[in-house]
Amino acid sequence: MPYPGDRAGRPFALRDACPHRGMPLHCGKFDGENIECSYHGWTFDAHNGQCQLIPSLTADQNLKVNRIYAGSYPCEEQDGFVWVYIPDPGPQGAGFSEPEEAPDPAPLIEKFGVPGNDKYKLAYLTADMPVSIDHGIIGLMDPAHGPFVHQAWWWRSRHSIHEKHKNFEPIPGGFRMSAHTPSSNSAPYKLLRLYAAADSITTTIDFVLPNLRRETIRAGKYWFSSLTTVTPITSNQCRIDVVAAWNIFRWLPFGPELLKFVFAKFVEQDRRTMELQAEGLKHNPHLMLIDDADRPAKWYFQLKAAHLEAKRTGEELKHPMTGPVTLKWRS
Repeated sequence: MPYPGDRAGRPFALRDACPHRGMPLHCGKFDGENIECSYHGWTFDAHNGQCQLIPSLTADQNLKVNRIYAGSYPCEEQDGFVWVYIPDPGPQGAGFSEPEEAPDPAPLIEKFGVPGNDKYKLAYLTADMPVSIDHGIIGLMDPAHGPFVHQAWWWRSRHSIHEKHKNFEPIPGGFRMSAHTPSSNSAPYKLLRLYAAADSITTTIDFVLPNLRRETIRAGKYWFSSLTTVTPITSNQCRIDVVAAWNIFRWLPFGPELLKFVFAKFVEQDRRTMELQAEGLKHNPHLMLIDDADRPAKWYFQLKAAHLEAKRTGEELKHPMTGPVTLKWRS
């Protein structure tokens, strides 16, 4: 149960069940600091879930109210997103456990600047996808569908397909498409030559478990950066969220709106494709992944399995990539 914020605007997240009798806490009252359960008036600190008041207690009853917790989750706002860390297993709805700290800070979109420098633009986009998170993620990293799904006069066509070679390397919890010159058959990338020589423009793409894709484009002192996440909603539905930051083409009128239009066009094409794919998946067909175009999808599934095994054994994650590798495909 994430809330937009307390009196100071700080977001927080609580388990949506009172530890007394299970009443959803979102049905209660929030005064900017504490949440009061609508059933018996038990009151909890919004950030750590610690019980502050049980109105039914009499003066001679010595129940230690401050040892009762509703169950809270570390919560942090970053780049307009509210990130909630949910440990596995989740906190007890009742009991005497204090909230667990998040092991890592919330993901941050790269801005390549001095802290406090606001000379960049931001844009956001979200879309629901009618497929499982696995299909959402491997669709996100799929390098071969572009000419068939993302056709547009201002982007590329299927007639521009040619062989590509990309270098990949392992990174903690994921893998990286190493810095490389952007595709020559993409019209928007050609505009970057207004800022730097073609051979000095680079793109880097990272994927990190459980669901993060980062892309950065550098053209001298100018840059474009995006962070995309895929979040499970149900077993057969996920949501894609994108935040992008850039200091390039800042002079362009309606730049954020134009970029959002382009992103929305791409995401809608993906959504429509996955909508059709979902029809086929209803029949539980036998599926296959091929080399080299589907190797990133294979790494994703291998990373998931390695992560679960590391949690089971308590050992370090055994990365499926032993070192850098070059993949090739046509797109």
